[in-house]
Amino acid sequence: MARIAVGGFQHETNTFAPSKATYEDFLRPGAWPGLTRGTGLFEAVAGINIGIAGFVEAAQAQGHELLPLVWTQATPSAHVTEDAYEKVVAQIIEDLAALKDLDGLYLDLHGAMVAEHVDDGEGEMLRRIREVVGPDLRIVVSLDLHANVTPEMVAFADCLEIYRTYPHVDMAATGKRSAAHLDALMAGRGGAFKAFRQLPFMIPLTSGCTFDGPAKEIYREVKLLAQGDGVTGVSFACGFCPADFPGAGASLVAYGTSQEAAEEAADNLYRVAVERESAFALEALSPTEAVREAKRIAAASDKPVVLADAQDNAGGGANSDTTGLLRALIAERAEGAVVANLYDPAAAEAAHKAGEGAEVTVNLGGHSGVPGDDSLQAKFKVLRLGDGRVTGTGPFYMGAHMQLGRTALLELEGVKVAVASSKIQLADQAMLRHLGVEPAEQKILGLKSSVHFRADFQPLAEAVLVVVSPGPVILDNRELPFRNLRPGLRIMPHGPVFSPDAAPAAG
Repeated sequence: MARIAVGGFQHETNTFAPSKATYEDFLRPGAWPGLTRGTGLFEAVAGINIGIAGFVEAAQAQGHELLPLVWTQATPSAHVTEDAYEKVVAQIIEDLAALKDLDGLYLDLHGAMVAEHVDDGEGEMLRRIREVVGPDLRIVVSLDLHANVTPEMVAFADCLEIYRTYPHVDMAATGKRSAAHLDALMAGRGGAFKAFRQLPFMIPLTSGCTFDGPAKEIYREVKLLAQGDGVTGVSFACGFCPADFPGAGASLVAYGTSQEAAEEAADNLYRVAVERESAFALEALSPTEAVREAKRIAAASDKPVVLADAQDNAGGGANSDTTGLLRALIAERAEGAVVANLYDPAAAEAAHKAGEGAEVTVNLGGHSGVPGDDSLQAKFKVLRLGDGRVTGTGPFYMGAHMQLGRTALLELEGVKVAVASSKIQLADQAMLRHLGVEPAEQKILGLKSSVHFRADFQPLAEAVLVVVSPGPVILDNRELPFRNLRPGLRIMPHGPVFSPDAAPAAG
């Protein structure tokens, strides 16, 4: 039996997003629990599809003694404030320093955290942890598929285990793989050799979906290579593009019982990924094009057409309050369509004061200052009200106790819009059923999510169309004003090459 410390600190940072993540954001629960420290941590995460829950279940089954540290997360946004970063990291290190005779450490991280004062949030945290625990303690880290893996992260951890699905239905499973890898390392069976590669091009966010296409092929290769002779682990990260620092982009890491085995696995996976560069091209429609196509498809089907409002996805750092898709649905008279969830606490509060069946005039959405977007001022009918307490039932949010705050289902000219008081991407049918909307019975579903919704909604949909509506989760990286990427990186598949000399002037 080994003594293993367990914790986590998660944030996906969109450096172009409108709002930063404060310490208070890490305290409050959202889709997953808020900051939990020490006693009660394992109970708080049990049964949820997240990495730490899978690790705890597997490591306890192995008979190890688990010692809780801190686990916290905040909804993706712009930079983590210096105050928040330093407070959480200090708590983790303080609790680690108080533990004696540790054999291992597991951390449930994201891999794309950027703080106000630290570009590589995870790499810097791991460096500080190594200063405390020394070079010999075995450290295994689970990461999101959208991690921007850096050389420092690879250097300071013995193993990085990365999700293999997008939508991320394997978060808990990745935690279980992490437990197996850490167990092997502590027993002297794991591979101590590493190989790391960064791809020469960025992968657009929606092009990384593993349901089909090049990503599905790459992750099939990941599984095959991980079973190779002398190979103890292989992981591939699609990266998170809207993060303006040198580590942004896709990468891979391999582990083995020899440097040769690790290098060979890394070279093979790198070749497979680079050969598929063209297949990662972005495919998306404007709001008007998407609505017209959705109406055409829906007219001949009894299944809904899903429109992914991908650039206003709270899961990528947006405020989920833009109105571009909603306006297009109204303009095209798409009666029977539903947009969800639009973040507007003031509108939700006004609806609750008015009551079900009443009419309420509000300036809906458009409050985050996204260029090309504005509030929609209109008189809406209040169809349904809710308290925002939802338990996830789909593959992605399974078991998550979401707190959406006050919610309301409003209607204007035959188009419904679900309004919430908390920013959580719409990726679970239970979030709509909470307001009396049965997803399978709708003609068009406009969901503020990029890809995660596919796990629960694609099986019931006639078609899924990606929409390029105003929002800060930019799909075409050529539209982002990068200044700090590594030179030579192609910002789109076969796209322009980033050069510091060609970057926009600061300010």
